[in-house]
Amino acid sequence: MRTAQITRNTNETQISVSLNLDGTGTSKLSLNVGFLEHMLTLFAKHSGIDLELKAEGDTHVDFHHLTEDAGITLGQAVAEALGDKAGIRRYGFFLLPMDETLAEVAVDFGGRPYFVFRAEFPTPKVGEFDTELVRDFFQGFSTAASCNLHMNLRYGVNSHHIAEALFKGFARAVRVAVESDPRMTGVPSTKGVL
Repeated sequence: MRTAQITRNTNETQISVSLNLDGTGTSKLSLNVGFLEHMLTLFAKHSGIDLELKAEGDTHVDFHHLTEDAGITLGQAVAEALGDKAGIRRYGFFLLPMDETLAEVAVDFGGRPYFVFRAEFPTPKVGEFDTELVRDFFQGFSTAASCNLHMNLRYGVNSHHIAEALFKGFARAVRVAVESDPRMTGVPSTKGVL
């Protein structure tokens, strides 16, 4: 079983993540940030990853620290669960429609963090959630998981749909990348290590 449990405690947040890469997409979340819970529920469902995530933090200030640290902790957990990455597909890509929105996401769990985010939100908030925090979440994930993550919004009008398309596209790309490749023996790199 490719599983991980990670705890991250700072002066700003306390986060624990437990996941199973070979799950069925179940989730048990407690973040006290409704929109982020919604997005992570979508992530679990569409990635097929079983995810438990509990986060507390200084949300009386704003949602920035909790959102960014949730991305970091999730990235650490995925990296730990992948281990040496032997036998995985490594790369994943998905083009996801969400009503009027179309988002593309590509990921490479190649051991080098690099993040590209080309998405503009037409509104600064969805409910109480600052839309700029979507970028911060994925930046944290990319760095902690040591993966290339490229996210491109081709078009979209509704901020909720844009965020949802990005999270679902991310989930589907991750799902492909972490899958076992029956034709791959060892690490998927000519270097022999990732």
